[in-house]
Amino acid sequence: MTLEDLEEIVAKRALADPSESWTAKLVAQGPEKCAEKFGEEAIEAVIEAVRNDPEALAKEAADVLFHLLVMLRSRDVALSDVMHILATRQGQSGLAEKAARS
Repeated sequence: MTLEDLEEIVAKRALADPSESWTAKLVAQGPEKCAEKFGEEAIEAVIEAVRNDPEALAKEAADVLFHLLVMLRSRDVALSDVMHILATRQGQSGLAEKAARS
């Protein structure tokens, strides 16, 4: 499965009945709730990284990716937009890219 595949699944589930789909329920609660849930999952991933539990980290990372796509959907931001930005950054080092932001 690719992130693009998962984005399609999220898009379909976002249109479902909120009583039957976790994704639809989150989206119905608004972008703020989607962002909150993404933040919770990101913190859980950080905790597992610190604990050095690779299996738990992989599970939390999956949750992070899923909830990132839900959050993007809630604000009508396409994964392709994110990927485009990443592609524009490929021609320079991370240090140069960060320096150019300020």
